[in-house]
Amino acid sequence: MKIGNINLEVKKSPVLEPEYVPMGLYMDAYEKGATEPLAIAVYRENENVSVYDTKIYGTPEMLEEDCRYVERIVKFMLWAAGGFRVVICGNPTVFEKVAALYVRGGQQHFDVKTMSDVYENEFSITNLPYSEKPEPKSSPKSVGGYTDGCRIGFDAGGSDMKVSAVVNGEVIYSEEIVWLPKVNSDPDYHLSNIVMAMRKAAEKMPRVDAIGISSAGIYVNNRTMLASLFLAVGPEDFEAKVKDIYKNACKEVGETIPYEVANDGDVSALAGAMDLKDNRVMGLAMGTSEAVGYVDASGNITGMLNELAFAPIDMNPEAPLNSWSGDKGVGSDYLSQDAVIRLAPRAGITLDENLTPAEKLKVVQKLANAGDENALSIFASIGAYLAHAIGTYAHFYEIKHLLLLGRVTSGKGGDLLVQTCIDTLAADYPGLGVNVELPDEMARRVGQSIAAASLVKL
Repeated sequence: MKIGNINLEVKKSPVLEPEYVPMGLYMDAYEKGATEPLAIAVYRENENVSVYDTKIYGTPEMLEEDCRYVERIVKFMLWAAGGFRVVICGNPTVFEKVAALYVRGGQQHFDVKTMSDVYENEFSITNLPYSEKPEPKSSPKSVGGYTDGCRIGFDAGGSDMKVSAVVNGEVIYSEEIVWLPKVNSDPDYHLSNIVMAMRKAAEKMPRVDAIGISSAGIYVNNRTMLASLFLAVGPEDFEAKVKDIYKNACKEVGETIPYEVANDGDVSALAGAMDLKDNRVMGLAMGTSEAVGYVDASGNITGMLNELAFAPIDMNPEAPLNSWSGDKGVGSDYLSQDAVIRLAPRAGITLDENLTPAEKLKVVQKLANAGDENALSIFASIGAYLAHAIGTYAHFYEIKHLLLLGRVTSGKGGDLLVQTCIDTLAADYPGLGVNVELPDEMARRVGQSIAAASLVKL
């Protein structure tokens, strides 16, 4: 397989998309001949900075390939680490070409606008000599695994809330409560439902010592910066009532109760780390989109975004175009129910356009459970995507365990997905040593709310 001037070997390609170009294998092949040092630094809140140190070719004939490689790493780091300021340390020519893409109205407008909004700072991209590259700085949160006292764990999902009451590590109450956050524009609907769920747990305990919250979206310093849960809420109400919605909800339960908000992906990884009694855990949920979280070698949540639904994993110039971000080859088009729907025509399966995405997934899963080879080929392809995604993520994260969640992993199709992933890892990434794990049904349903309860250190 050849992309530009780079040749790479892929031993196990997705059966329905053999033209897929795994970013991790592309990076390995590109880096073999590169000699000129270059670093990419991304700054986020509290002066934290993530740095990716690498090499490029730096020659006129490899300029296009250098720019392709550097731009995709910038893109990946923005959605993995998060940040509003990028500094490319090294080659000014490569910098100028990449920087021209990261402007408002430019090719990467979605990234520029989103990062500006999330961090409440206007996005910038600048150049420094390689010799002046910054040192990495992070503020990992030593959260999770705390079981003392009387705790509420709350997990906000798109179709239901899970809430738990945990006393000295014992779960005395857990419940799933249906709600409809994505179609409600009134922020008071969201606040009242969250408070109602928390109070139900509070009533089961003599007191409340801490509240831990797991929620889909991007959270910075416990504030809601971007979340599909509140998609219907207008910009003014979002600013006035949603950014601090969890702070205000916790105050309704008790004025001075300590609380902690974490991305649901991070809490999934934390739940896995607690269950496995080990660290370096990445949680990856394949559902409506791709949700990812990470617990580092010290058992900490890193404070990084981990929004890998928008991070690139396919280097094919003709990769699928993501409808939300307008970019090509990003994770959610390969590791979610969207991938099942996208691959159905390639597998010779016609889906009724009047069905919702979740209903379309169920149709394909039903066919797979009945042994339909065409349907099973879809899940085999997604298993290969997953393995190659892990191979890409391993360039940026230290991963020992991959905890796999989400409705796409259910049934016979899910079993084949996992086995294909394991086989592809063995073929294309034999030295990686990542364990692919599946939680039990109880952990999948209410495990996140129980893990969320352990977020706060008393």
